[in-house]
Amino acid sequence: MTLRFLATFAIAAAFCTSTQAQEYKLNGLHINHPYARATVANQPSGGAYLTIENKGKAADRLIAASSPVAKKVEIHTMSMEGDVMKMREVGGIDLKPAAKVEMKPGDGYHLMLLGLQKPLKAGEKFPLTLTFEKAGKTEVSVVVQDKKDAAGGGHHMH
Repeated sequence: MTLRFLATFAIAAAFCTSTQAQEYKLNGLHINHPYARATVANQPSGGAYLTIENKGKAADRLIAASSPVAKKVEIHTMSMEGDVMKMREVGGIDLKPAAKVEMKPGDGYHLMLLGLQKPLKAGEKFPLTLTFEKAGKTEVSVVVQDKKDAAGGGHHMH
């Protein structure tokens, strides 16, 4: 009975891991764990996060993003200047060979979802199209997480 329990547990754990870990490949680019934070009613914007790793031999650049859940998606960066957190739009993100960019709340790059059509609710998914200078376009599925879920697993609060 113990062996049957362990086998069932292992299968369930593998299934849970495979449904949580989302990886997309586009040429040498690997895009992992796209997620967004849940929003509240009348919140006009939100943030989406993911990791991009360039495992190819040529440099590339993330130049745009879009999604039907928002009127506009901008590539932003956040940084601390003294005691003030500054957020600004950037034209793109350079991805040199072997580069890895991890977007996370409150630090560095993120995708700003402006003009949300409706609140983002935990458990929902939405499409996000990423446009790269050389690799072209790819669509990923973004999972909406509660703030507490998004803050776990090494992610920081926004």
